[in-house]
Amino acid sequence: MPLALCGSNVALAQQNVSFDIEKPPFEYTKTADDNRVSRLIAKLKSKEIKLQYTREQGYLASMLEALEIPPSSQTLVFSKTSMQVRYISPRNPRAIYFNDDTYVGWVRGSSLMEISTFDPKLGAAFYTVDMMPWRAKIERASYDCLGCHVTSMTQGVPGHTVRSVLPNIDGSVDPQSASSITSHRSPFSQRWGGWYVTGRHGEMTHSGNALLRGGRLDTHDNGNRLNLRDEFDTYDYLSPYSDIVALMVLEHQSQTHNAMTRADFSVRQLQHAQSKREPTEESESEWRAQLHLIAKPVVEALLFCDETELTSDVKGLLEFSHTFEGYGPSDDQGRSLRQFDLKTRMFKYPLSYLIYSNAFDSLREELRREVVRQLLDVLEERDTSQTYAHLTSQMRRDILEILRATKPGFEREAS
Repeated sequence: MPLALCGSNVALAQQNVSFDIEKPPFEYTKTADDNRVSRLIAKLKSKEIKLQYTREQGYLASMLEALEIPPSSQTLVFSKTSMQVRYISPRNPRAIYFNDDTYVGWVRGSSLMEISTFDPKLGAAFYTVDMMPWRAKIERASYDCLGCHVTSMTQGVPGHTVRSVLPNIDGSVDPQSASSITSHRSPFSQRWGGWYVTGRHGEMTHSGNALLRGGRLDTHDNGNRLNLRDEFDTYDYLSPYSDIVALMVLEHQSQTHNAMTRADFSVRQLQHAQSKREPTEESESEWRAQLHLIAKPVVEALLFCDETELTSDVKGLLEFSHTFEGYGPSDDQGRSLRQFDLKTRMFKYPLSYLIYSNAFDSLREELRREVVRQLLDVLEERDTSQTYAHLTSQMRRDILEILRATKPGFEREAS
């Protein structure tokens, strides 16, 4: 079979692939978790650490410290789009905090805190924290979470999403109303419906800080907010901000995590099916074509393909930006993949910092090698296709130099 024909058939098949996550090779609810949160649970049980409770926020601040999540990552969503809808409103938004792999959701007045995290076998793993003054009971939660967190919005795998909706005045959302998934590809004007947004963004418009009035989203004077003290009582929150730069990082990170999980699940499912068949020359050729196609969306997400161009400078909290950039790593010239641009694009060197993450390193070996091969083809200018036209020759050289200095052995993955 000619490889081109094989590739075209495979491409169609990959577009339609779906997963039954409760069947082999996944068996989601039966599979033991092994991630940042499960390790915290073990430390709590062994009394290696103890969480501190406060009347205003329960275990929030202590939990963030234990999970190494910066409070400056706070973003606020006021649409009723989570399991705690009865608590959430424009006067009482849900706070979300995150680092490179873990997300914490907290609602004022609720004794329940939600946590999700990347897990090498599960994709995203979900937990609830029952916050009583005398103890924080952390339990893995699957059934209540998977209804929303395994859908087309999460690319069909257990994952996360930043959703832009049209919220009513009480924060409720009509199930039939338009909504969209926000990523670095989204038009700026369509981002963050149902979210609060603080920070400067010049003449660019967005859909945050706005409610439906008369059947239309009222975006009059909704931009360039410096804080949210006029919107609701911010006293019990860790800050009066929902940082615009944190939101931009969150939307890129969530969809890139989902892309990696989908690719990994695709390879696992194919390998499981192949284990039941005798290999042939034709099946090996098809496997190579499949692997190439499966890896490509990961490469495109990591390289910020189709990123919406910024037409004004974006300025958020210095605390979040400095904290995020400070995680590095940096090369001997001080360059880092975490350095923001925020003038025409999100990052100065557009290769995602998630290249350093456990999510990337724990991809199936065959998949990870194929992703690295494709990345090197782009960065070394063997692939000069239109898909990567946003990367100048200088950008490609800079990114490759940073990678060589900060991720030793990276290029060996391709061999």
